Amino acid sequence: PMYFLLCNMSLCDLCLSSIISPTILLTFLAERKNISYTACAVQMFLCIILGDVACLLLAVMAYDRYVAICNPLLYTVTMSRQLCKQLVAGVYTVGLVDSVIHTCFTFRLSFCSSNIIRHFFCDISPMLALSCSDTRNNQILMFAFIDCMTGIGFVTVLISYVYIISSILQIPSARGRCKAFSTC
Repeated sequence: PMYFLLCNMSLCDLCLSSIISPTILLTFLAERKNISYTACAVQMFLCIILGDVACLLLAVMAYDRYVAICNPLLYTVTMSRQLCKQLVAGVYTVGLVDSVIHTCFTFRLSFCSSNIIRHFFCDISPMLALSCSDTRNNQILMFAFIDCMTGIGFVTVLISYVYIISSILQIPSARGRCKAFSTC
């Protein structure tokens, strides 16, 4: 299960880098400073999905380590291949829903005079700054989703590691504690 989650995290990071890096390189090296409306929407859509997935996968990985250290005898039963696939599918589904909502809400706005994004890739905040429409609802939605994603991720990681540390400190031998800490 741990390697399945690590593979998904690696894939997510690779894709996120592949989406952002070419735009940055084109901007700096070729001095090509324009991007089409559609390309901007696709880039923003994919960045939001992968950002959410990365954040939530960290929470799933923290839970995986919690089960491995705090319940080692039940680890293979608790973190079955089926559960791992369901957790990863859930993470991607949440990212997809969040991304569809943000992209649709952002690209339904009116963009009037300036079309210069003062940012190195298409993201929600710079797009909202370009809009001549009322963006309050978009900003509220953006901050609510950001708070929710990072909050869930942070709280899950924090709680998992509190339990992990308390379990490790109960191990009587120093060698056993070192071995348990090394898996985190």
